[in-house]
Amino acid sequence: MSLSIVPYDEIEKAFEANDSHAISLMGKDKVLFNILGKEGVYSQPQASLVLNDFFKRKPGASFKFFFKGKASSKGSFAIGKYKSRGSEFRVTIHFKKITSSFKIESLTIEAL
Repeated sequence: MSLSIVPYDEIEKAFEANDSHAISLMGKDKVLFNILGKEGVYSQPQASLVLNDFFKRKPGASFKFFFKGKASSKGSFAIGKYKSRGSEFRVTIHFKKITSSFKIESLTIEAL
């Protein structure tokens, strides 16, 4: 199974651009977010607002995945590092395979 169907590049670009809308569109209809300990299940529009709030408080300088799990028929996960003005965050994303594409099922951002 090819990793190319997991949208790693698009997610990296969206995090670097602080594009909460693009990230939320890569999610399932309902996505579990845990951002700095605040957890909730959000629709795509709500997810975009929650991420946008994070990006306003912590505008990004860079984002790179440093671990990409093996894609399976059920899903995959990846871990990346997001840097913002002297702060670093670990971003863990779990993907669920839905038909032929991978959608974000959960996204966790924690301070390092």
